[in-house]
Amino acid sequence: MSEATAETVEIPSAYDIPVEDIMPVNASLWSQHRWIEYFERLRAEDPVHFNQTEGNGRFWSLTRYEDIKKVDSDWQNFSSAHGITLGLPTDAELPEGALGITTFIAQDPPVHDVQRKTVTGVVAPANLVELEPLIRERTCRVLDSLPENETFDWVDTVSIELTTMMLATLFDFPFDDRRKLTRWSDVTFAIPQPGGIIESEEERRQEFLDCLDYFTRLREERLQKPGSDLVSMLAHGKDTRDMSPMNYLGNLLLLIVGGNDTTRNSMSGSVYALNKFPEQYDKLIANPQLIPKMVAELIRWQTPLAYMRRTANNDCEIRGKQIRKGDQILMWYASGNRDESVFENANVLDIERPNSRQHLSFGFGIHRCMGNRLAELQLRILWEEILPRFEKIEVQAEPSRTFSSFVNGYTHLPVKLKRK
Repeated sequence: MSEATAETVEIPSAYDIPVEDIMPVNASLWSQHRWIEYFERLRAEDPVHFNQTEGNGRFWSLTRYEDIKKVDSDWQNFSSAHGITLGLPTDAELPEGALGITTFIAQDPPVHDVQRKTVTGVVAPANLVELEPLIRERTCRVLDSLPENETFDWVDTVSIELTTMMLATLFDFPFDDRRKLTRWSDVTFAIPQPGGIIESEEERRQEFLDCLDYFTRLREERLQKPGSDLVSMLAHGKDTRDMSPMNYLGNLLLLIVGGNDTTRNSMSGSVYALNKFPEQYDKLIANPQLIPKMVAELIRWQTPLAYMRRTANNDCEIRGKQIRKGDQILMWYASGNRDESVFENANVLDIERPNSRQHLSFGFGIHRCMGNRLAELQLRILWEEILPRFEKIEVQAEPSRTFSSFVNGYTHLPVKLKRK
C-alpha cells in the first residue's frame, strides 16, 4: 500500500460496522487520526476485543485503564519474551532472512532485570542534573535559530533535532552522523510500502545490519577507551558484555526508539495540543508554573506509543473472555489514557488535571519506561524556553501523522511563530 493510498483509504464511522469487525491495528485509523471513536466504542461495548488474522494468529485488545494496568503489572502471567508489538503466533517459525533480534524489554526476569540495570545509570537522577544545562543550551540554540513569520516544519526543525542531539550524547555517537539515529529509529517500526520509510523487509534488514556494523565499531573503541555512555555500559557490563550481536543490536534499537520516537512526538504533540485547546495555551502563558503539570497531561493526551504487547503464559480469563495460552494481548495505552472512568473529559487537554500523572504512557511494573524522567525534563525545558521567547507558536494546518498503530506520532507539523 503506498503512502498516498494509505492516507486516502476511506475509514467508516466506528458505529457503521459490527463491533467484532473493528481492527484496532489498522494503521490508517492512526494516520488519519480516526482511532479515538473506535476505541470509545470498544471501551463501551467490547473492552476485551478479539481479532484473528492469518499472519498474526489470535490477539486481544485491552482498551480500559484498569485491565491494562493489571496485565502490565503481572509479568508472571503475561510475558514480554515473545515481543512487544503484534507479531507472529508464538509457535510460528521466523521467516527466512529474519534477524532474530532480541531486546531486554522483550524479556522476562531475570534476563530483563540485569540487562536493564546495566544501562539505567545513564538516566539516573544525578546524571539528569548534569545533563540539564546541556539540554537547555541546545534548546535555546535551536529556538533562537527559528525563522519568524515564516512557515516551517516543527517536527524536523525542532522535535527531531533536539531528540537526536540528546541521543547522540547518550551514546557518545559521532555528532555529524546523528541523523543516522533518527533513520534507524524510523526504520524499526515502519510498515513496508512503496514510497514509505522502507519499501521491503529486506531494506529494513540491511539498515539494521548497517546499524549493527556502526555500533560494533563504536563498541570496539569503547572497550579500549570506556566512557559513561550507553555503548560503554553495554560493552563493559558483566551481564551485557558477552551478549550476541542480535541481542546487542536489539538493545541498541530499543534505546534509540525509546529516546527518540517518544520524546519527539510529545514535543510535536505539545505544540499541536496547545493550539487545539487555545484556552489552555493562554493559561500556560499566564502561569508558566503550570509547565510540569502540562508536561504530564500532554504525555497522557498524546500517548506517543499507542500500545504494548504481552503474551499469555497460561489459559486465563479477562472480563469473562477466555484467553488461551500463547494468545497475544495488546494493552492499548492510548485508549486507557482516554478512559472516562479515570480521566474526566478525557479527550480534552486540561493542564491542571489533578490525576494526569496516573497516565499509562510510560507503562507499569518492571517494564516502566526507564527514560521517563529524561523525557519529562526535555519537554519541561523546551517550554520553559519557548514561553519567554515567542508570543505563540501557531499551527498552520493539520499535521501529517505516522502510518503506524504502534508509534502515535507526527511526520510534519507546519507552524509559524512571532518573537516577543
